Amino acid sequence: NSFVTRTNTCGELRSAHVGQKVTLYGWVQYQRQGLFLVLRDFQGLTQVIIPQDEAHSHVKELLSSAPLESVLRVTGTVSPRPLGQENPKMPTGDIEVKAETAEILNSCKKLPFEIKDFIKKSEALRMQYRYLDLRSSRLQSSLRLRSRLVMRMREYLCNLHGFVDVETPTLFKRTPGGAKEFLVPSREAGKFYSLPQSPQQFKQLLMVGGLDRYFQVARCYRDEGSRPDRQPEFTQIDIEMSFVDQAGIQRLVEGLLQHSWPEERGSIMTPFPSMTYEEALAEYGTDKPDTRFGMKIVDISDVLRGSNIHFVQNALSHPHGSIRAICIPQGVRYLTNKDLESLKDSAKSQFNQEIMEIICRPDGSLKSLLTKFLGEKEQSELIQALNMQEDDVVLLAAGEHKQVCSALGALRLLSANLLEAAGLALRDPAAFHFLWVVDFPLFLPKAENPTELESAHHPFTAPHPSDASLLYSDPTKVRSQHYDLVLNGNEVGGGSIRIHSAEQQRFVLEKVLKEDSEVLSHLIEALEFGAPPHGGIALGLDRLISLIVDAPSIRDVIAFPKSFRGRDLMGNAPDYVTPEELEPYHIQVSWPLEEKEAKKN
Repeated sequence: NSFVTRTNTCGELRSAHVGQKVTLYGWVQYQRQGLFLVLRDFQGLTQVIIPQDEAHSHVKELLSSAPLESVLRVTGTVSPRPLGQENPKMPTGDIEVKAETAEILNSCKKLPFEIKDFIKKSEALRMQYRYLDLRSSRLQSSLRLRSRLVMRMREYLCNLHGFVDVETPTLFKRTPGGAKEFLVPSREAGKFYSLPQSPQQFKQLLMVGGLDRYFQVARCYRDEGSRPDRQPEFTQIDIEMSFVDQAGIQRLVEGLLQHSWPEERGSIMTPFPSMTYEEALAEYGTDKPDTRFGMKIVDISDVLRGSNIHFVQNALSHPHGSIRAICIPQGVRYLTNKDLESLKDSAKSQFNQEIMEIICRPDGSLKSLLTKFLGEKEQSELIQALNMQEDDVVLLAAGEHKQVCSALGALRLLSANLLEAAGLALRDPAAFHFLWVVDFPLFLPKAENPTELESAHHPFTAPHPSDASLLYSDPTKVRSQHYDLVLNGNEVGGGSIRIHSAEQQRFVLEKVLKEDSEVLSHLIEALEFGAPPHGGIALGLDRLISLIVDAPSIRDVIAFPKSFRGRDLMGNAPDYVTPEELEPYHIQVSWPLEEKEAKKN
């Protein structure tokens, strides 16, 4: 209550305050028949008794007529609630304030929605009136937790470990590869700035500059269009260190999260487990595994190798052919035939992958189109390999290794959702399972042209020391020093040890990625002036907070987020500007025909 004219907040009064005269400020949450109202501020709620005597008739009239969400100042005396009228659900439920004077500081007009967490509102309406949505206890709690966590991170990095908090530019130039960047016109004809998708180049240049340890709560920008649960502007905890290896970065991040982790969410154990990219793909079908539950992908190629099933033999005849399966526990009991068909349809539509099902009957026998092709020995080996129990359902896929694993990985998550919707407790909502995924490939074939390569992480990532020679002979086989941090099946951080040799960086850009290295000439030149070995990581703050508070979307932990389509529905941005405003930037808008017609009308 320092610097303000209230004596107390609406959430702090207790029985110990009985008899004290207090002044409260807040919003009218609720009012009942001119007898009492509930006043709310950022910290909580207090019940205010409206006086009924003639001497305070003006106070009664004012408080009885104040519209909901109006801002009031109330002065009165703290009293114990009458016996039997205490409210154990409210921290202030043992007391009430008997109003003596009051003032409406600002009256509230008719609300577009009620300010209550349990009232359902469309997301578009919430974002249009974001300043009202911010009054909800859910959003208030999330933003305050976010603030505390960031402060603890600053303390750990700057005060305990000597990091330097440096602000890097927002206006820069285009970076080759990676996500699309927003362009900002300049007054030089034909020249544009780019909003950086991360401070990647700047933090590396800070290491060349000898700062040794850099940190920033960085604003980043990506023009990714309509992608669910993504934001065109987002925040990351950006870190870079000199003379560090992968293990050093991992230890730092584990210590950082342990130090800043909210106490009310329990404790997290370190070190976090680690898994290679190949292991993650083989066992979970994804590079961001949710390890809170089992249902791992099992390789059953050897079990079925001797069978005379045509599609099995066809798959195994190819160099990367594989037969794999997942076992859905109690699938017969919890999944309907419609559920199983939807799972198979999903694999077909998303991955062009056929799925066969096998059911374990109560007597231990198997029910499937495949069983007539399998002998008793093979069926027994199959049951053992998949650890099948009564009423389990197995989904089996055959084909190219990566495709099979990716399809089964997606079905694993869809099955988990279906099981939980049917009442089987599979994933503990209060559990936080961190995991490092390491040894990613350095390059991947481009989706639009598989004969060309692109960086799996970004073009500044160093090759794995064991694979350095392969960079020049067979870059497709090179592993990288790239590491991702995964939490409950979501990527919450990614980083790498960087290339600090100008020669190697130029080779990667020009020979492997076929990029114009001139765009990065400033960085390549900097590497020629005694660049130290360095590495770093960026943690996605929005995603991390949304997982900690179990928010349905990252938009629920950002004060002023953009919509699904990247629009600000409150301020109606982006918006048109006049030709006169565009003139200094040498830009003319070429309108699509339908928009020309709309503007005419």
